[in-house]
Amino acid sequence: MSVFVLGGVQTDFARNLGREGLDVGAVIGEVIDGALAAAELPASAIEAIHVGNAFGELFTGQAHLGAMPATVRSELWGVPASRHEAACASGSMAILAAMADIEAGRYDTVLVIGVEQERNVPGELAARHMGAAAWVGHEGETARYLWPHMFSRIGDAYAERWGLEHAHLAAIARKNLGNARTNPNAQTRGWKWSTESFAPDDGNPVVEGRLRRFDCAQVTDGAAAVILASAKGAAAHCGPKARIAGWGHRTAGLGLDAKLARHTDSSARLLPHLEQSVVDALRRAELPDARALSGIEVHDCFTITEYVAIDHLGLTAPGQAWQAIEAGTHERTGTLPINPSGGLIGGGHPVGATGVRMLVDCAHQVTNRAGATQVAGASTFGMLNIGGSGTTAACLIIAAA
Repeated sequence: MSVFVLGGVQTDFARNLGREGLDVGAVIGEVIDGALAAAELPASAIEAIHVGNAFGELFTGQAHLGAMPATVRSELWGVPASRHEAACASGSMAILAAMADIEAGRYDTVLVIGVEQERNVPGELAARHMGAAAWVGHEGETARYLWPHMFSRIGDAYAERWGLEHAHLAAIARKNLGNARTNPNAQTRGWKWSTESFAPDDGNPVVEGRLRRFDCAQVTDGAAAVILASAKGAAAHCGPKARIAGWGHRTAGLGLDAKLARHTDSSARLLPHLEQSVVDALRRAELPDARALSGIEVHDCFTITEYVAIDHLGLTAPGQAWQAIEAGTHERTGTLPINPSGGLIGGGHPVGATGVRMLVDCAHQVTNRAGATQVAGASTFGMLNIGGSGTTAACLIIAAA
C-alpha cells in the first residue's frame, strides 16, 4: 500500500526556545498548525498522531509527549497518539509507526511530529543527557563529550582499515555549512567562516579525538511535522504530493565495541546492518542502487558520519568515500547532491525532530518546493537517519507522486 506525504514544515532551527520563554508544547503547536496549512487540511482530518522525541525527560522533565498535541490544540483531543524514542532516529521511528498504521488500514490520515529542546541547559550537561543513548556504564565514561568521542572512534576504525584524511572530513563540513547559508531555517545560516576555518588549528579546536569544532553538529531546539496519508486519504488533496516508495530499518546492539568487532574484512563495509537498511529501502522502491536518486539527506551529526554514509549507501567501495568527495559528486551542483539543506552540521540537529525534518525536505525536493535549496529536476530523494553509534538505522526513499 502506498503512503503519501501531503505536506510538512519545520521550525527555524536557529531559535532558542528558552530565550523566547517557550517550551516544547509551544513549538509542537506551531508545527501542527503549519503542517495542516501545508496539507490544506482541517485538524478534524487527523486520525492518529505519532511523536518522535529522544530526551524530553532529561532536558525538560516532560514525558508523555504523545499527549502534548491534544494539550496544545484542543481540536486533537481524543485522537490516538504515542511517542517514539530511538535516540537520533526517534523521528524516523515515528514515521515508520505512522506508515504501519496506514498500511494496516487503521487510519487514512496521520500526523507525525518530531521535537527536541536542548539549549536550555549548559553544553556539558546537554552532552551528558544525550549520552543516555549510548550503553550507559559500559562505554565513553572518561570522555568529556561522549558522542564526539564515540564517532571519533568510528573515524579511528576507518583510519586503521583504509586510511582517513582530515581534509576529506573538512570538505564535508564546508559543503554542509555552505549549503545551509541559503536555507532560511538553518541554524548556522548566519555563521561567519572562511575556507581557513576548517584547518586543524586553534580556530578549529579539537573537541574529542580526531573531531574538531567544525566536524560537529550543534545543540539545537526545534520541531518538524508531516502529514501522511493512504491513497484514500490523499485522494481529495489537490496540492503536490510525494510518495514514500521504500523503507529500511535495522537495529544493532548499543555497544560500539561490539559493532566494530563484527567487521573483520576490509572488503566489507564497517557497519553491515546500516548498509542493509539502505539495501532494503532500495529494493522496496525498486531502484537498482542509490545512484538512481536525485539527491540524499544523510545523518551528519559529525563529518565522519556522512563519510560513513557515502560508502554504506553503495556510492563508493568500502572506505573510499574520499573519491566521491574529491570529485565533488555530492556538492549541491554535483551529480548526486548530499544534504542540500545543510544537513545536521549546517541545518541543526534537534535530535527527535531530525528524521521528520529529513522527510519534509525530501518531500519538498521531489515536489519542487525546496526554494533556494532545490535540486534541479529532483524526482526521487533518499534519507538515511541514524541513532546512537550507528545502532539504529532508518532509510526512506521519497518519490514524486
